[in-house]
Amino acid sequence: MTKYEIMFIVKATMEESEIKKTANDVQKLINQKPSKVIEFKEMGRKKLAYPIKKEVSGYYYVMTVSADHETISEFDRKVSINEKVLRHLIIKLESE
Repeated sequence: MTKYEIMFIVKATMEESEIKKTANDVQKLINQKPSKVIEFKEMGRKKLAYPIKKEVSGYYYVMTVSADHETISEFDRKVSINEKVLRHLIIKLESE
């Protein structure tokens, strides 16, 4: 298993319950055997540096995961399709 750090931004113009549901749905994409989420942090609402899809702010989330390449590829594909997620970034962490 390889460790990754994933950051994603959810639209802030939705209801708070919908924002939480979207964050949980994104987290569930990783929580499939044998992959798992090690750490999940809500960074809160922040102003974007520039408008993305006419949005000026978003809710930031960061999670550290242990996953295989296939799971990360499928996660990337599904999050790219999700209109509630403005942006996402996947970083492969160095081996310890």
